[in-house]
Amino acid sequence: MSANAEQRKLAAIMFTDMVGYSALSQRNEKLALELLEEHRALLRPLFPKFNGTEIKTIGDAFLVEFHSALEAAQCGIEIQRALAHRNHDVSPERRVELKIGIHIGDVVHRGGDVYGDGVNIASRIEPLAGPGGICVSMDVERQIRNALEARFEKLAPTELKNISVAMDLFRIVLPWETAGEKTKSQIPNPKPDPRLVTSAATKFGLVAVVVLFAVGVGWWLVHQSGQATKQVASSPTNSTLPSASSAAPATDQKSIAVLAFVNMSADKDNEYFSDGIAEEILNALARTPGLRVAARTSAFTFKGKNESVQRIGEMLKVGVVLEGSVRRAGNQLRITAKLVNVADEFVLWSDTFDRKAEDVFAIQTEVAQRVQEVLQVKLLAGGSPNTTLAGTDNLEAYDLYLRGRYFWNLRTGADAQRAVGLFQQATEKDPKFAAAYAGLASSYMLLPNYAAVPVREAHPKARAAARRALELDGRLAEAHAVLGQCAAFDWDRVGAEQEYQEALRLNPNHGTSHQWYSYLLRDQGKTDQALAEMRRAQAVEPLSAMIQKSIGDVLYSAGRYDEALVEADKGLKLAPDFPAALRLRGWIFLVQKKIPEAIAEFEKIRKKTGDTPYSLGYLGYAYAGAGRTNEARQILEKLKSISANGGSASGEIAFVYLGLGDLDQVFVWLERTAESRDVDPRWWKSDPLLGGVVKDPRYAALLKKYGLDK
Repeated sequence: MSANAEQRKLAAIMFTDMVGYSALSQRNEKLALELLEEHRALLRPLFPKFNGTEIKTIGDAFLVEFHSALEAAQCGIEIQRALAHRNHDVSPERRVELKIGIHIGDVVHRGGDVYGDGVNIASRIEPLAGPGGICVSMDVERQIRNALEARFEKLAPTELKNISVAMDLFRIVLPWETAGEKTKSQIPNPKPDPRLVTSAATKFGLVAVVVLFAVGVGWWLVHQSGQATKQVASSPTNSTLPSASSAAPATDQKSIAVLAFVNMSADKDNEYFSDGIAEEILNALARTPGLRVAARTSAFTFKGKNESVQRIGEMLKVGVVLEGSVRRAGNQLRITAKLVNVADEFVLWSDTFDRKAEDVFAIQTEVAQRVQEVLQVKLLAGGSPNTTLAGTDNLEAYDLYLRGRYFWNLRTGADAQRAVGLFQQATEKDPKFAAAYAGLASSYMLLPNYAAVPVREAHPKARAAARRALELDGRLAEAHAVLGQCAAFDWDRVGAEQEYQEALRLNPNHGTSHQWYSYLLRDQGKTDQALAEMRRAQAVEPLSAMIQKSIGDVLYSAGRYDEALVEADKGLKLAPDFPAALRLRGWIFLVQKKIPEAIAEFEKIRKKTGDTPYSLGYLGYAYAGAGRTNEARQILEKLKSISANGGSASGEIAFVYLGLGDLDQVFVWLERTAESRDVDPRWWKSDPLLGGVVKDPRYAALLKKYGLDK
């Protein structure tokens, strides 16, 4: 047969890939090449034992053809067994782990290579195997399920890139995953009484899972003092995620990131549910004394990204990572979780919980107290724990609450309003659901900025919901933070500071409280204290674009423009085209008299967010400064229309008039902002662009009129 002739046949195709090879190559190319050759030397003798033919290597990957699906699966198991034994006694940096995908289908041999769907599908399903795992297609599983002494775990339906036909996928449960041959990577977490978890896994509901995850993880972490752990050396990589700021604390074992749990359900709309379970665990851990917990904003950054645990730990400056999955099918739930040590990627603890949905709230105070007694750690600061982690025993209310959290975190005007509706429904289902009231309060706080709802309309509702939350559960830091923000907008700086400090006492890991408190300090001219507080927020949320640019806000108000610009740019690396960071850049350019550059930034915001007060005010000011008076006046009319229809736009209108040089109208609209509480007029003192207004005698009179001159 000539070299270019085609041969078509049915074959089993195996695709293998080394875990973390690219990252290792960037850190230590010599070691990466050494391990690559060692892994090749280990695998190549195994292929012919099962009638496998190596087609080619692709970097750190093998493409291998077998006569049958059974031989391919047997070879895959033998490969993983050999690697598990090899890894048992080697140092962490010398571990070699593979992901293996196997499919059987029609292939074409041409020119010494193999093509066809059999190859494509094997390569697409390989990433789903996970480190040390084997993923097979439904065709392979059907042929080997009665011939192979192994159990199969069906994966959730997954869209495979460039593969149009839907198929079921399975993971082979390897023998040493269930008994006997445990490797270092499967060392279980120490438990004072293993029967406790076993009992809870079969007896109790979803909240039991959350409490047990949180308590078990908290116990392990809090008792790690004195146990040395090798730290991961920091080195530059080509990851799309930028490096965390040096302001974040060094990695330590009393720190954790809870990653977004993977939604393994057939219904993609259950994304809110898997996110919500992870967030509830995160919130419980955040209340553990002595434990630093990466905030949701940063931890969920890695959702959908194929980053190694070591890379995640390096970015978030944490010692361990909790990851898991949630599968929801009708009345059945399966939740899995594993705790991974960042330094060596050893699995310290893992478990799977299967239960029925109606059993979700079977666990109550008695069980939570039993867990606390056995594991000797209190998640809830002082007193008895809530009846359930979220504070409800109503499944419908809890589901609505998780949906509300999902939309609240999306941070758009429409999503904030959807969150309000969902949290309201949750409180109607259970009028004593404290966490839902706190979520409702936080959602109302978003509406002025994201949906142009007047402060005078949104904040009283936020305050009422926060107070109701605290009546039901006085330990909710989120509710205290909302009351602090409401007090700040009511010009009660003393009351605001008290609420922020109480929020941080209850939950030192609440990044938003640190951020809002920092702004309060900034507006009082306490720049150093404000920066210190914002850095604390950054330690909790090292990958938050909002926190990063907020550091720039404080520097901008202090006249440190070059430093502020650096922070704005860091925010944009974390979140390209992030409107708040673009606006900060625009402010700096205005102060520096770089009007065209400022206009470019503000126009990007308008393109991204539409015609809102947030996007229009400074753009109108910049147009006026550039002599584009007609465009400035067109924006002025848009803002007046928003204001006439009840939107919060008075401050932006005053700002455009300032650009046009009409100080009389500036003070007309500035007084309206004072009446509506949309803006604290004292804030204008801290904006370098507003010096002309502050020097006008009418400004002092305005402050005196509203009792703000003291």
